[in-house]
Amino acid sequence: MALPSKRNILVTGGAGFIGSALVWALNESGHENVIVCDRLGTDEKWKNLVPLRYVDFIDADDLLEGVGRSKGYLGEIGAVFHLGACSATTERDAGFLMRNNFAYTKALAEWALELRARFVYASSAATYGDGSAGMDDKDGDLSRYRPLNMYGYSKHLFDCYAQRRGIGRSVVGLKYFNVFGPNEDHKGDMRSVVHKAFGQIAETGKVQLFKSYRPEYADGEQLRDFLYVKDAVAMTLHLAAQPLSGGLFNIGSGVASTWVQLAEAIFAALGRQPEIEFVEMPEALRGKYQYHTCADISKLEAAGSRVRPTSLRDAVHDYVVNYLAAGKRLGE
Repeated sequence: MALPSKRNILVTGGAGFIGSALVWALNESGHENVIVCDRLGTDEKWKNLVPLRYVDFIDADDLLEGVGRSKGYLGEIGAVFHLGACSATTERDAGFLMRNNFAYTKALAEWALELRARFVYASSAATYGDGSAGMDDKDGDLSRYRPLNMYGYSKHLFDCYAQRRGIGRSVVGLKYFNVFGPNEDHKGDMRSVVHKAFGQIAETGKVQLFKSYRPEYADGEQLRDFLYVKDAVAMTLHLAAQPLSGGLFNIGSGVASTWVQLAEAIFAALGRQPEIEFVEMPEALRGKYQYHTCADISKLEAAGSRVRPTSLRDAVHDYVVNYLAAGKRLGE
């Protein structure tokens, strides 16, 4: 199955980081029948849209109102990629996250299913909490997971809702791990360490990383599954085109790397010797900090994915040299 060529493709969060990368990837594969939905606000993520090709733009609030009025809203829709959400792990307005991340997703999913449109949504690896209950995407007992922040919990709630409603096999939930790459500069504190470090090196010549507060991890040796955004959207598009593949999928590289390795890759891309300073982690983060994440991507591979994640050094080099240093976005 290929994505629809005649019916439109809706991408929520389409001006954001992964959303705009997805629209870019759709354009690269010949799809311009894209409707972009987002809340543009006062930041400059609108710049991500400038090089992209799409047929219409819908404000996120107007979309939800239109969905509530009519099943035929927006005409023929073949696929819905729901990537729009508040992704700030530090957001403390729980009511807002319940409305924006959970209730919104419920309404959009039910609408897409009525249309018989493929519904692909962004869950998150944050749903797994500290990892002590595992990071299993095999659709087992989701209630065992304990997210560490309200963002993760709002994503976890829809995963559980889809499972209870019995629609988990009719939709695709993507548990993105640590995605980085072009088009993330509008994200403020939620930008990747690659983006932040690029600026730190330009200003001070060094990179700051958090100290460790667990004896089994040395400073900077905390582990993350880092995934280049180009690989993330390739995996996303593969799953969207597989009608028999539903449920939750880990979207990661399948490799755990340290923060030090990431920093070294950034310095290497800049042709500089590493200079790393370890700083205190804010008290508010210490009890909610993940020390080890690594995606088991065997389910993704079993669904036929042939995406081979770019190595950390190669992905960082492409991002730093061809986008950050060049001042470019995807599509430019």
